[in-house]
Formats: sequence, structure tokens, C-alpha cells
Amino acid sequence: MDEKEASARAYTFLDRRVDEAAGGIRQGLPRSYTGGWMETHHSTVAFTYDVALTVIAYCARGTDADLERAGALAGTLLALQEGDAAGDGRIRQSYASGKVTAADGLPAVSAADSFTGAQAWTGLALLHVHRVTNGAVYRAGALRLAEWIQDHAASTTGTPGYTGGIPASGTPLSWKSTEHNIDVAAFFRGLADVTGDRVWADRSAVATGFLDALWDADGGAFWTGTGTDGSTVNRSPIPEDPQSWSFLATGDARHAGSLDWALTSLAAEDGGFSGVSVNDADTSKVWFEGTAHMAAALRRRAGHDDTERAGAFLATLRAAQAHAPNADGYGIVAASSDGLRTGEGDTLYASLHTGTTAWFALAALGADPFLLD
Repeated sequence: MDEKEASARAYTFLDRRVDEAAGGIRQGLPRSYTGGWMETHHSTVAFTYDVALTVIAYCARGTDADLERAGALAGTLLALQEGDAAGDGRIRQSYASGKVTAADGLPAVSAADSFTGAQAWTGLALLHVHRVTNGAVYRAGALRLAEWIQDHAASTTGTPGYTGGIPASGTPLSWKSTEHNIDVAAFFRGLADVTGDRVWADRSAVATGFLDALWDADGGAFWTGTGTDGSTVNRSPIPEDPQSWSFLATGDARHAGSLDWALTSLAAEDGGFSGVSVNDADTSKVWFEGTAHMAAALRRRAGHDDTERAGAFLATLRAAQAHAPNADGYGIVAASSDGLRTGEGDTLYASLHTGTTAWFALAALGADPFLLD
């Protein structure tokens, strides 16, 4: 299967997940995982991050049907923000997927955590829809999310930056994540461009400054984040996403070597597939989403051999689309086989995943979800 056909099939998979959640009172949210272990264990929730990625992937390709689906999903996210019990502009970590049949017309909350990363990714998705539609309502929703982040996660304790947000318990988190600060840096920069308000550029610079502080110049990689004091560096395990997302979000040549660190330290082979793993504590299996992150980042860096290496990763993803455990020829599973440990207490499985499929679609297009242009 060539890249063009594989990309089209990835979008077909996303279409199917979105359309099976349509037809109720309003557009419902697509379930994140299907097939395999996750299907057996009835994990039918829609993670907000996966929904946001799906919206961004639709905006990147931009057919009329894509934009219709992106707008419908964004409308549901705005309704969830408006109808949230806290009434303060936040979004939650996950919701019930499928058709919306309840009288209030909103998907039920599945996980009530309000983590900073989910707010930023939802804000980025709304800005992407604003870009292609010029709809003021999407910009307004993004602004409310940004204000929530600033009000509830901005911290000058220890290393200045943004904390993890507020979990379902309601007690604000004090640790800071490199990944979350990458998300915030990109989101706030995009908001500054859209609104013309310089304050968001200044706040984006705070998050970018946190990245500078978490850069390990000797190792050539980004540390995970901080401990609960907001300053002590969390050094283990070292995950993939800060390494690729940092370059996608900033294009900072000073830290471009993080991609090379990931290529070496996170290299993984399993079941005939070669790519990268989720962190340096478990490289026993290939994390296909992270492999798509790397393909996108290498395409953007475009250095010596980067195009070739990105092409090899995209070929791996096409092979996974066709032949990985539980493959359906359209979507892409999260991991090359069951049991990949994230290092944060979670486990990834060979179940079809909207987030992984959306990342592949973006990488195949040469698109960068952190950029509005």
C-alpha cells in the first residue's frame, strides 16, 4: 500500500469512529480505542486529547467533509466546556463516547480530571477550526481554556512554568511536566497570533523557558519534568513525546538533538516492526504513536538523512496499518503488541487508536499539529 492510499484509509478509519457517534441529539465523541484488549475490557471512552488530534487532522487535510466533521466535534467540545459543572472554562480528561441521547445533549464525563495538557490540546484544536472557518466562537472557547490554564496552572514556585492542572480530587497539582509546557507554549503562541494580544506570547515564553530549564545538555534530551516542589528534576523514565514535540512546537535548533537521542535511546523492535518506544524504561515494543511523532518531527527538521528516516517510520506505520495485531487495514494500533509500559503506571495495547491514526495522518501529510499555518 502506498502512502497516499494509506493516508486515505487512516482518514476513513477516523470517519467511521466519528460517524458512529453521530445521529443523536448532537455529534457525540468518537471512542479512542477499538479491538483487542481495550475492546475486551470495554474501554469505550473518548479521551479529549484523541478528539482534539482528530479535529486537527481533519483541519490539516481540509476537504469539505473533513471540515464538517471537525466543526461538529469542535461544537461538542464547546458545549462540554459551556456545560461543565465547574463553570470556569475547563474541559475534562475523557467522556463517554457514542451517540448522545441524554436530554441535556452532552456526553457524560468519564474521567473528571482537568489536566493542563488536555486543556492546551483542546485549545489548539479550536484554534485550528477557527483558522479554517474564521468562526469567532472557536477563538472564544480557546481563550477561555487559556485563561483557565493561566488561572489554575501558572506557577512561579521553583522553576517557573505550568503545573499539571487539577485532578478529579480537586487538589491542584504542584508538579510540572515538560510535555504539558510544550503544549502550553504552542497553544499560547497560537492564541497570541490569533488575538494579537502580546500577553499570550509572553506567557508562551514562560512555558518555553521551562523547556530550557529541563534540557539536559550533556545527554541531549529533555527530562520528564519536576517533582512536587516544582523544581527538583524528575529524571526517570525519560519519555519520547517531549523529545519530538519540543521540536515540532518550537523548531528550536538548540534542542534539535533530542530527536537523535530518541532515535538511539528509544529504538524498539517487535513483531517485525521497527520504531521508537514510549520511554527508556521499556523499549520492548514499538509505540506507533511515538513513531508517528518522530516521523513528523524528522520531516520538519529536514536534516541529513532525516527525510529517509521519516520515510522508514512512515513505512513502519503503513505496515502496522495492514499487519499489526488487531489491524483492520485502516486504523493503527497503539503498540506493536500488548503490555507496553508507559512508566507512569499505564499500559498500552495493540488496540486500534484514534490518536495514533490521527498522528499518522498528520505525519503523512507533513503537517505539524502545533502550528496553525
